[in-house]
Amino acid sequence: MGAGGTLAAPVSAPTPGPHRTVPVHPGAWWLWALALGTAATRTTNPLLLSLLVAVSAYVVIARRPHAPWSRSYGAFVKLALAVLVIRLLFTAVLGSPIPGTHTLVTLPEVPLPDWAQGIRLGGRVTAEGLAFALYDAMKLATLLICVGAANALANPARLLKSLPGALYEMGVAVVVALTFAPNLIADVQRLRAARRLRGRPDGGVRGLLQVGLPVLEGALERSVALAAAMDARGYGRTAQVPAPVRRTTAALTLGGLLGVCAGTYGLLTAAGGTYGIPVLLAGVAAALAGLWLGGRRSVRTRYRPDRWDARAWLVTASGVAVAALMFLAAARDPAALHPGVVPLVAPGLPLWPAAAVLIGLLPAFVTPAPTPTSVTAPVPAPVKEPS
Repeated sequence: MGAGGTLAAPVSAPTPGPHRTVPVHPGAWWLWALALGTAATRTTNPLLLSLLVAVSAYVVIARRPHAPWSRSYGAFVKLALAVLVIRLLFTAVLGSPIPGTHTLVTLPEVPLPDWAQGIRLGGRVTAEGLAFALYDAMKLATLLICVGAANALANPARLLKSLPGALYEMGVAVVVALTFAPNLIADVQRLRAARRLRGRPDGGVRGLLQVGLPVLEGALERSVALAAAMDARGYGRTAQVPAPVRRTTAALTLGGLLGVCAGTYGLLTAAGGTYGIPVLLAGVAAALAGLWLGGRRSVRTRYRPDRWDARAWLVTASGVAVAALMFLAAARDPAALHPGVVPLVAPGLPLWPAAAVLIGLLPAFVTPAPTPTSVTAPVPAPVKEPS
């Protein structure tokens, strides 16, 4: 019994919470998603592309954390659907270079001058032209959805923290921008609510100017405070690097980026499939070497760095396996991965490429489930002893 005739709540030992699971490295999620997107570039089969979308959606639903930034997957899906609709509309209105015999509808054709030869507005809309446009647009839509899966699964703050030392300044700038943008929006909402409570207008040019000045003042104060904090922590210190190392770093980084661009272009074109992979791998290796050498001038430490553990290797390997097997399938059986539209035939589902796509489901089983948001129960008030 406590003081004042109240019953004190019994003091119990704190119960240990559930074991906190370490999340997967965000770079592994990006590599997995980019590998699925690379696999999507090697086929126009709508069934395989739909299977890739289903695999990424299942992993996102199963392993998406409970955070505001993880809700971006729906926006990417809407963007992919918009790409499909726009491409089909353009094909119907502007025509298609694919010849077709199955006319679906004939739109009124607008006559154009002689200098616009090769372009038409309206005319016949064929099933072959729409099928070709749909297959090609689904490739881009699948790539967008895979990027959306990476955005929904990888924590952007942890990803920026894992950047190499050469990109440290850029990562800090992005983190500051991502932190300040919500603060500016919150300041605008707070000031507009305060003006409404005082009976002052919060809309129009006058209201915008009267709200913008306090917001700008608050942003400048936060910028000065952030600059002072960064200066006190030694931000901007660089180590002395010899001139030959700097020149080698610049040459490796520039050559690596050029190699990545040339290799990516080779992968996206039919004629460059032979040299695309070697040039891309050489460019990535040179760029990584340049970033490693460039990181020697950055003197910094990481607080609780993310570890690349066995789960990260499994996540990355599953995506790379899908991409590699899709490349092999495109080389051995290109007809199955690129169904024809002239003559118009129904696409079939090749068995072993479809089984290869299912390897992308591995992260849904080897990674930890997201921790649900815990709700703290209210502490009951002390009960007064009846007299």
